[in-house]
Amino acid sequence: MDSERALAMTSVGPAIDEQLLDPDDQEMTKLDRQLDRQFDGVGRLGVAFSGGVDSSVLLAAAVRNLGADRVIAILGVSPSLATAERAAAHEVADFIGATVVEVETHEGDRPEYRANGADRCFFCKDELFTRIDDELLAEHALDAVAYGENADDALRPDRPGANAATQHKVLRPLADAGLDKQAVRRLARAWKLPSADKPAAPCLASRIPHNEEVTPEKLQQIDQAEAGLRELGFSDFRVRHHGEIARIELPAEELVRAVTPPLNGDIRRTMQRSGFRYATVDLGGMQSGAFTLTVLGQNHA
Repeated sequence: MDSERALAMTSVGPAIDEQLLDPDDQEMTKLDRQLDRQFDGVGRLGVAFSGGVDSSVLLAAAVRNLGADRVIAILGVSPSLATAERAAAHEVADFIGATVVEVETHEGDRPEYRANGADRCFFCKDELFTRIDDELLAEHALDAVAYGENADDALRPDRPGANAATQHKVLRPLADAGLDKQAVRRLARAWKLPSADKPAAPCLASRIPHNEEVTPEKLQQIDQAEAGLRELGFSDFRVRHHGEIARIELPAEELVRAVTPPLNGDIRRTMQRSGFRYATVDLGGMQSGAFTLTVLGQNHA
């Protein structure tokens, strides 16, 4: 390790230190070092940051290797970002010691995004990366931009946003280092990141069935409904928007509690205050990528 990188690594303190890894875990040590090597030759880096575990580990690794003064966390802000997610992202970045730069995105102005086809995520990511290219690269003298695709994501067919990343030459350090989701979480726990066990939180537009228009009003409904579930003590959930019906996805172990009085009445009232007439709990539980995988003709169970 060169002296410049060693100095950068000491600047973030012990929370993100290689020594916190189990010295007997040779596989994780190898992956950790492979991740470090992804930053070779990078001067200043912008990390597309959401506060989720993938982008948190990427941001922490970047700060550890390059130093906090050579990394910025770029948070795209639009109606598709949940209010709670925006606040949580700032908290994680503060823990890591990274500066957050918010960039306002306008994917809702794009007809292709509003049409909500299975490729909707491409237009969302393209909007974000275009804004970064146009507004932040020169202003912050960035050599490169990276985002938190992991090795599992790279194999999934329901990630059209990856095509936008490729077109904009965005780096994929986690995937290129061979870190799958499990490895990412293990690193996050070793580094004691606040997001280490945070459930996945896709953008609010993912709650709307494909080919049904994405509108600010629907996104606001979903945001309000999910904030209400959080206040009721749930931590992992999706509120799927089906017109007057809110279809609520919860982990299997939460289903009985959700439909048992008095909590079921609280949930129903929360959904009604958010603009839905009916509230249903999906017996299928949590279903990652359900809408897109169905369109692609693949089993999402």
